[in-house]
Amino acid sequence: MDKTTLARRNRRLGLISLGVVGTMLGVSFAAVPLYAVFCQVTGYNGTPQIGGAAAPGATSDRSITIRFDAQTHPGLPWRFQADQPNVRIRLGDEGLAFYRAENLAGTAVQGIATYNVTPDVVGPYFHKTHCFCFDAQTLEPGQTADMPVTFWVDPAIATNPETRDIRTITLSYTFFRTLADAERAGALASAGPHVGRLGTVPPGTP
Repeated sequence: MDKTTLARRNRRLGLISLGVVGTMLGVSFAAVPLYAVFCQVTGYNGTPQIGGAAAPGATSDRSITIRFDAQTHPGLPWRFQADQPNVRIRLGDEGLAFYRAENLAGTAVQGIATYNVTPDVVGPYFHKTHCFCFDAQTLEPGQTADMPVTFWVDPAIATNPETRDIRTITLSYTFFRTLADAERAGALASAGPHVGRLGTVPPGTP
């Protein structure tokens, strides 16, 4: 094999290797958002389904209690809480609840929320028609924001032997600092895990 042919083969192998590495990196960065989408569509792992059909309306007097849980990652200087501990709604009716977030820092800070419901088995039956999850939220110093969530529980939950005896569902949100904002603030190592659209650095920040 002459030197020219060998050089061409080595160059071809190099390009193929770069392509494989690039593909693997792309898949790894896409894995978390794709997993989030999968969970939202299927209700897997206690993830409520987002969007889709509006609440169909109650077809019976069967009701269920929805509890609201709020957590804040230590890397985010916010106070985050549910405005109400729980609500009781009829299956098929739309419910409304509010969470509230306050920026305790002296600069604008951007956060993003993840969520789940428990017990995990109710994920396919819990539908959120509007929420603040997976969208970056920017709060100015000392700013407080009300964050609504609308939801409904599929009446089919009462027909599944695994879920028909469930009387309480807990909806939990956890707020994290976005990666972009944590990087700007030099706090990337303490930002925590993230899922979804991370947004951009808040406008007007250095």
